[in-house]
Amino acid sequence: MLYIPQRCVQEGIQLRFEQNYRNVCDLLLSVTRSRTLPKGLQLHGHIIKLGFQIIPLVSHYLINFYSKTQLPIDSQRVFNETNIKSSTTWSSIISSFAQNELPILALEYFKRMVDYGVRPDDHIFPSATKASAILSNYNVGRSVHCLALKTGYGFDVFVASSVVDMYAKCGKIQDARNMFDEMPMRNVVSWSGMIYGYAQLGEHEEALWLFKQALFEKLEVNDFTFTSVIRVCGNTTLLGLGQQLHGLSLKLSFDSSSFIGSALISMYSKCGIIKPAYQIFQETPIKNLGMWNAMLIACAQHSHTNKAFELFQEMESSGMKPNFITFLCTLYACSHSGLVEKGKYYFNLMKHYKIEPTDQHYASMVDIFGRANKLDEALSIIKEMPIKRTECVWGALLTGCRLHGNTELAAYAADKVFELGPVSSGMHVLLSNAYASVGRYEEAARARKMLRDTGVKKETGLSWVEEGNMVHTFAAGDRRHLRSKEIYEKLEDLEDEMVEAGYVADTSYVLREVGGEEKSMAIRYHSERLAIAFALITFKDKRPIRVMKNLRICGDCHTAIKFMSKCCGRVIIVRDNNRFHRFEDGKCSCSDYW
Repeated sequence: MLYIPQRCVQEGIQLRFEQNYRNVCDLLLSVTRSRTLPKGLQLHGHIIKLGFQIIPLVSHYLINFYSKTQLPIDSQRVFNETNIKSSTTWSSIISSFAQNELPILALEYFKRMVDYGVRPDDHIFPSATKASAILSNYNVGRSVHCLALKTGYGFDVFVASSVVDMYAKCGKIQDARNMFDEMPMRNVVSWSGMIYGYAQLGEHEEALWLFKQALFEKLEVNDFTFTSVIRVCGNTTLLGLGQQLHGLSLKLSFDSSSFIGSALISMYSKCGIIKPAYQIFQETPIKNLGMWNAMLIACAQHSHTNKAFELFQEMESSGMKPNFITFLCTLYACSHSGLVEKGKYYFNLMKHYKIEPTDQHYASMVDIFGRANKLDEALSIIKEMPIKRTECVWGALLTGCRLHGNTELAAYAADKVFELGPVSSGMHVLLSNAYASVGRYEEAARARKMLRDTGVKKETGLSWVEEGNMVHTFAAGDRRHLRSKEIYEKLEDLEDEMVEAGYVADTSYVLREVGGEEKSMAIRYHSERLAIAFALITFKDKRPIRVMKNLRICGDCHTAIKFMSKCCGRVIIVRDNNRFHRFEDGKCSCSDYW
């Protein structure tokens, strides 16, 4: 009989254990990278059979696997079943909650960890600050920052970068900037956090300057950095700069990023050019929900209503589940095309996807019925709402009342708005305009006085045109431009041609109690007309003229620009605060429904 020493048996068992342990760890890392859930579940069962789940590193890998496959509750189950909880195990579970948008659980486990006596490190602090940022909870985020300072991690590049990002997302841009300036070393997260913060607060020039400085310092920017800066270009309609950033993103091989893709679609759409938006959408191999939504709202704003409905069907067929933003986009398309039945269909479809309508969805339905002159149905929707009636809902009804001259219902809606407490300047202006449009100037003046008494100023109507690296901005009756004389001369010459073609000014859109001649003069020099005249004398080629406007275009200007496009033979694209109008050969893409 062969005798095998006990020592050799033990060494063989240990060798097999180490081989199995290494194989299990390698396989876990592999299925985590590939996000292969079925194989991962099989492997988890095998780990339990082998008894490896008690090993802290294996638990860490399992928690990370479930986190990456978007199953944070399974991560929690693995964590709770782990007997020995190391700092790595705590880091994994807190990160799992933060990465999967469960910030309250992330912070709860962070507190448990501190109470348990485990010291946070440079992996755990960023997850806690991320959770604070998701909640936009400045006080909690600041507490986490203070703890990082006390434990000596305050100026660690990863912790400090996450703190910068947290302060920026909480709207505390000065705190973010102070932290950013004090950092001895910065990485792409700290730069991106600052750029995002400035962009969110409308500090567009500062965001662009920081991006330029980051490139000058040869920082390897990521897709999140590009996304923030491209959105700045979209919000400020800087098409030229946006195109340069598009080229740079291609050069740096970010063209497959769905985050950059959605930002580019939004940028081109807001700048009045939808063809490149379609191209980007089609060429991006993997489309996330944000990209589908960006394309949907672009179609809605540019009056490509049928295309928006086709996209919705494509999205459903691809297995992508719509969210509340998706339905807002489709309802917006219905509203601006007068499609009442379609609007009702998509609103009811939300129940199928178990999405509860928000006040914005109800406001969209009120807008659909209001624009279609179904004001009684619009009011019924408001009265039957199961949630609180907000300013945007009553504002949608006010818009419908103004369009169809129902001042009695407008006054009722306004009373309801004022019961809500302080309201925006736009709401006061809506009521004033509704009265003025039917000649009730005393009530209109009273509404404007209420606006003045609140200390809120009405937003000045502006239109602007981009020329190279310059943006030329105009207000109504503006004569401050260097080429003001040429602009007014061009406008007068063009108006003579328009009158010959059949244009008659509609002075009912002058909402002031003045004489007929004065009304005619007031409407002739609205900001969008001055911007178009400037573009005509500046751009001699046949390129489309793009004019951006911060307020809604008035009815007479809408008619006038149709005549302008016919008389000068140019395509004129006007973006107001609601949608795009493409004027060509005397017609508008909105079919006079806006």
